[in-house]
Amino acid sequence: MRYAFIAENRLIFAVRAMCRMLLVHPSGFHAWLREPFSQRALEDQRQTVLLKQAWDDSGEVYGYRKLHDDLCDMGEDISPNRAWRLARLASIRAQIGYKKKPGSYGGSPAVVADNTLNREFDVSSR
Repeated sequence: MRYAFIAENRLIFAVRAMCRMLLVHPSGFHAWLREPFSQRALEDQRQTVLLKQAWDDSGEVYGYRKLHDDLCDMGEDISPNRAWRLARLASIRAQIGYKKKPGSYGGSPAVVADNTLNREFDVSSR
């Protein structure tokens, strides 16, 4: 975020002055200009796509543990903690419980019993 701010405003202000004010080193900014995403970030993006694909193939049921196993079976080198972190960032969650939750789900209305007594009360005034 800081580097992007420096890149946007480097025609207005000096790069070294902005780096000093934002507490970053100028060499870090110039390295970011050459390659904005690190190798780890690129690998995270690639493995996140694989996690989403495996999650979709499971019917959006598997959690990160089974997705980690699936990726290891595919030959990916990924740790369980990294699979958890990437799944959390991608909003991938395991489906917990397979039964319907209690509540109303529509259906036919209840049958009301007929009035078998057939009473009609008239209140007479005095």
